[in-house]
Amino acid sequence: MEMEVSFPGGVAVEARFGSFAVRTDQPFDEGGTNAAPSPFSLFFVSIATCAGFYALRFCQVRKIDTAGLGVKMSVDRPDRGRIRTIRIEVTLPPGFPEKYEGAIVRAIDSCTVKRTILDPPEFEVVTFRADASTAPSAPPDAPAAQKS
Repeated sequence: MEMEVSFPGGVAVEARFGSFAVRTDQPFDEGGTNAAPSPFSLFFVSIATCAGFYALRFCQVRKIDTAGLGVKMSVDRPDRGRIRTIRIEVTLPPGFPEKYEGAIVRAIDSCTVKRTILDPPEFEVVTFRADASTAPSAPPDAPAAQKS
């Protein structure tokens, strides 16, 4: 997957990939206009919607009626610091078979976003000069790609 990022004004940032465009902004107190979710909010959205997708597919595959199925996520982040806990609550639909309660939890636990957080990829950040976009730019004594 490849994304192109642009800067439409203020502190808004937009990512384009495939036929989609996702815009982010910052809250008022962080210099934004609060016109779109912040990137960190979208990080949480990706976790919640991934969990929701796995819950939904679990029911659909087993032909369990999804009317009443719900997922709610809350984040314990004291003083806007480090995330302490991400809690996902699943409301099971009426008539949900008791024998599947543990299985739906395991299905949600297999969410790709969560698994990626638990086994993070390496990140590489390279720079390119606008006037010479064919070669990465780095200080003379530093490697072109920095891994973290």
